[in-house]
Amino acid sequence: MDTLTRIRAFIDVVEAEGFSAAARRTGRSKALLSKYVRELEDELGALLLNRTTRQFSMTEAGHTYYRTASDILKEIDNLADLVRENNQQLKGRLRISVPRTFVDAEVGQSLIDFAKENPDLALEIAADDRFVDLIEEGFDVAVRITKLEDSGMIARKISDFRVHLCATQEFLDRYPALEHPSDLTRVPFIIDTNTRSQGSIRFVDADSTIFNVAINGTLEVNSPHATLRAALADLGIAVVPDFIGRKAIESGKLLTLFNDYLPTDRGIYAVYPHRRYLPAKVRIFVDYLHNWFRKNG
Repeated sequence: MDTLTRIRAFIDVVEAEGFSAAARRTGRSKALLSKYVRELEDELGALLLNRTTRQFSMTEAGHTYYRTASDILKEIDNLADLVRENNQQLKGRLRISVPRTFVDAEVGQSLIDFAKENPDLALEIAADDRFVDLIEEGFDVAVRITKLEDSGMIARKISDFRVHLCATQEFLDRYPALEHPSDLTRVPFIIDTNTRSQGSIRFVDADSTIFNVAINGTLEVNSPHATLRAALADLGIAVVPDFIGRKAIESGKLLTLFNDYLPTDRGIYAVYPHRRYLPAKVRIFVDYLHNWFRKNG
């Protein structure tokens, strides 16, 4: 039995957070995976995993070994991907971290379309609005909706997007004479608590001067979709991405405010760790998203 097989079994167990889950994911038996990990520990002369009937955890040696071994194994898999790409065989597993906001919106269809066109590639899509450490958590690529500030990763812009301040005509009739963003301090907002700046909004003046306006929230919710629904119910002004609020805005159900003052430096990015060999599956996935957005506007 070669060491790489044992290493792969160990990493599968760690990333699945248990032998039973790893067995289901890989199609190997729990007993076989346990045998491989035990042989790896014997070979190293160190205990990597603490096992009980109900708990699973890595030892300090296990943490150290996992970090380096997973990087080595990824490089081996990436090199194999390059060879498979030449033979037009896109196989393996692609782990993607995606904001729930992206998955639940219409643009989430891009992931389904990619899966449909690549049936031999196993996709694991983790939808989570928290900031994910790609390397620490073993992801191949992430989709991020942001003004990109993380210089430790390689990023490719998939699409521009804007945010809009939206409200119904009925709501705005209660607050006439909104002539400048500074007037928004007296207007109730629906605040999406997933956003970084919850208590203020950043604006850009005609001379490119950046200024912030403090806002007051009468309703807070950690979902842009719920924020949109609350705005449609005349509960306040909502700050929503265009790919979520587009239909309501185009239909006239929601009106937008101060578009000329809102910054345009946001984007949807594909982000991935720097590696010696860029996995073909990552490059093809990123290219697919970029082309999907161009095709679907």
